[in-house]
Amino acid sequence: MRRTVFNEDHEAFRETIRAFIEAEVVPVYDEWFAAGQAPRDFYYKLAELGVFGIRVDEEYGGAGIESYKFEAVMYEETARAGVQFGGSGVHVLLGLPYIKMLATDEQKKRFLPKFVSGEEMWALAMTEPGTGSDLAGMKTTAKLSEDGTHYVLNGAKTFITGGVHADRVIVCARTDAPSAEDRRHGISLFAVDTKSEGYSVGRKLDKLGLKTSDTAELAFVDVKVPVEDLLGEENKGFYYLGHNLASERWGIAFGAYAQAKAAVRFAKEYVQDRTVFGKPVAAFQNTKFELAACQAEVDAAEAVADRALEALDAGELTPAEAASAKLFCTEVAHRVIDRCLQLHGGYGFMNEYPIARLYADNRVNRIYGGTSEIMKSIIAKDMGL
Repeated sequence: MRRTVFNEDHEAFRETIRAFIEAEVVPVYDEWFAAGQAPRDFYYKLAELGVFGIRVDEEYGGAGIESYKFEAVMYEETARAGVQFGGSGVHVLLGLPYIKMLATDEQKKRFLPKFVSGEEMWALAMTEPGTGSDLAGMKTTAKLSEDGTHYVLNGAKTFITGGVHADRVIVCARTDAPSAEDRRHGISLFAVDTKSEGYSVGRKLDKLGLKTSDTAELAFVDVKVPVEDLLGEENKGFYYLGHNLASERWGIAFGAYAQAKAAVRFAKEYVQDRTVFGKPVAAFQNTKFELAACQAEVDAAEAVADRALEALDAGELTPAEAASAKLFCTEVAHRVIDRCLQLHGGYGFMNEYPIARLYADNRVNRIYGGTSEIMKSIIAKDMGL
């Protein structure tokens, strides 16, 4: 079945990204893996390539292309090479939608040129110790000063991808107590400068996978946030978060599908080269059947991911559809990658093989952005259950 989601411009971009990965990432990726993060300078290289500005208006230094398809190409190409672009994914997929939706003209003039150039890397801080998926239970507070010039931010966040290198972090905090009718009331969003006094980065977290992305704990002790850095209106943060979750969940879904596709490629190459009992592993019927079943699942996930991408670009991707895509694609990736690792035998357990890293990287897809259980709840509610 011919795929129609990408055109010639996307394929030309694919060639550029593939060459960039081969030249700038693959030769040093083992060093990033050992260090537990990509170097900060790497993000300037991505910026020079134009990656950060694709969906940013031209007046701020971007390309002004309102499409997620170029990001989709990057998901496929990084998975194909068995690498990650560090924590830079949250900069574009999570940070940019909030700036575009909520920032005033004055804020856009301040934020977007540096966003595009990589001078300011952005992250999103929602999760807190002890709250997990219950965002309405957050305890971080931002209280307006008596003179009305700034907010005073206090609290802590955890599992913040891009948190070590971030220059600006969109912090979710309580500016008012939850109401009896609505626990979600009272949350606001702030574009916090990480150089602010009282802002600190705690532990760089040691994760099972995604080793090259810097994930950290953040702490705020009487951090002064200028009122000019409030994003959107006070107390409407939960609505804003819900509005942008669809694009985040699409990104996880598409990334998971791309990982599953890459796993089949890695396994196919391995079983064709590996000899057991005097013949290639690929010659055994079980190998053929396993890879054929994996390919069928990847084909289905590709169709779901592409459909969600088209809906996202058209502004029509609903929360339930995004949840469905995330649930399906991440569960498919889980099954496919596990089976492809099995075909590698003992070597599949070695980090020098991309399938092992992919296995670890993939596991979080069913957790972050909303667990699979949360996705099922959203889908069930949409079904009227």
